[in-house]
Amino acid sequence: MRHASNAIAAVLAVGLFTGAVAQARTYTRTVTCAAMRAFVARSGNAVLASSDLAYETVHRDSGACEQDETGASAYEPTLDVPACFVGWRCKQRNSDAGPV
Repeated sequence: MRHASNAIAAVLAVGLFTGAVAQARTYTRTVTCAAMRAFVARSGNAVLASSDLAYETVHRDSGACEQDETGASAYEPTLDVPACFVGWRCKQRNSDAGPV
C-alpha cells in the first residue's frame, strides 16, 4: 500500500512540474446564466466548456488580457439562455498595422 501512495505522489509531482495537470472545466449547459456569471465574477477567471471539446478561458474583466491581446465579449450557452454574456475572453490583436 505504501508503494502505491508513493507512486501516486510521484505522478502528481511530475504533473505539477511539467504543467501536465489540466485546469478543471466548468460545463456551462448545466447551470443558469445568473449562476455562471456569478461564478466567473467570484473566480476572476475560469475555463468554461459548452461540450467535451469546446472550451475557453473567460475573465471577469477585459483588463486580464495580455498587452498584445484585446478583450472580447464571451457568450456561452447555459441551462436557461442560449447566448449568456459570462465575461471576457482574450483574443490576439490584429498584427497587420497597414500603412503608417
